[in-house]
Amino acid sequence: MTAPPVSVIVVSRHRPNDLLRCIASLCQQDHPQIEIVIVADPASASLVRGLGLPLKLMEFDVANISAARNAGLAAASGDVAAFIDDDAAAEPTWVRRLAEPFADPRVMQSGGYVIGRNGFSYQWRALKVDATGQDHPFVVQQGASLHSGTPLLAVKTQGTNCAFRRAALLRIGGFSPLFRFYLDEADVNLRLAAAEGLTAVVTNAVVHHAFSASANRRADRTPLTLHEIGASSAVFLRMHAPQEIDLALDRLCHAQRSRLIRMMVEGRIEPREVTPLLSTLDAGIADGRSRQIAPMQLLPSYQSEFLPFAGSGPRPGLVLSARPETKGRVKEAALQARAAGQIVTVIELSRGPRRHRMRFTRDGIWWQAGGQFGASERTDPIFSPWRFEDRVAREASRLSGLRPI
Repeated sequence: MTAPPVSVIVVSRHRPNDLLRCIASLCQQDHPQIEIVIVADPASASLVRGLGLPLKLMEFDVANISAARNAGLAAASGDVAAFIDDDAAAEPTWVRRLAEPFADPRVMQSGGYVIGRNGFSYQWRALKVDATGQDHPFVVQQGASLHSGTPLLAVKTQGTNCAFRRAALLRIGGFSPLFRFYLDEADVNLRLAAAEGLTAVVTNAVVHHAFSASANRRADRTPLTLHEIGASSAVFLRMHAPQEIDLALDRLCHAQRSRLIRMMVEGRIEPREVTPLLSTLDAGIADGRSRQIAPMQLLPSYQSEFLPFAGSGPRPGLVLSARPETKGRVKEAALQARAAGQIVTVIELSRGPRRHRMRFTRDGIWWQAGGQFGASERTDPIFSPWRFEDRVAREASRLSGLRPI
């Protein structure tokens, strides 16, 4: 199966370090036909420009992720437009696997799985979203599977790991700028489902997502404001379930209040912060009820030429093992191998049962660290009596389904 040319679009606003790390992961993609489109604030764009990489770069500094994605979509030229957040890192096989289902002309969108900041636990797997914006988990087969939807229930794709047939997304008007943050992808999912296209769920198209701080939340996902959640929810319900808007908004307010109380009990927010945050939700709902909704029109594109990213495509992998006392020397070897074009994974094992974590570094190294006897998969026992060499081999085998080893 031949995967089509893909434009990978990254929107970033005031998170330059995250953006550079994301770009480093895109430089390792094994799909041979990709272009990278960056939509970023001027300061971040200047840093990206300094990398000297062959990519499309657009300056955009408005707090509206849908409008920013549309700007990237208009500049893109691939048959498929893939999206990843700036605070995410993509496994080297990500683009290829996410794009392969588009060889079937019925497929209009695809989504993969998202792993959280520890490098092992899933943030999101297969979900459907209904017309009130509620998620519904469902079971899919491993690999790629195709699913139909309706205007009332569609397969949900996550904004940090999704792709669309570009012509189809342009045809429905792209992302609605009324969704400045939150529910923007769900709206697209329902509108494309109404056009009777299929959605692919690709379980082994994987990104790692960190949830970095933003204007809306702290790095631990504690909200700074609930305004856009309220506004987007109101807009979404007006568009897709107007007859259920009052009941659904009551449910939203109850859920957000329960969430804040839970955070207060955990010590993440002060009791005095609960009421002001709920006030931002109320203000957002009022804002969303008043936003002007107009029919979506064809989104124009620039008709620019495809800008292939030089160096993408298959390449060999390398696994290096380390102890804490040798990791400096191993890092030097890893950087040399990375400079030579290899995909490098370091497995650092301490003497003990510490749980494992996986991270992707700015230098382009996949670095796993934990105890020789500790759990990596969250279903592992908390202690297993591994020999060093056997543990390294086990972890390398586990990772071989995601990247070259």
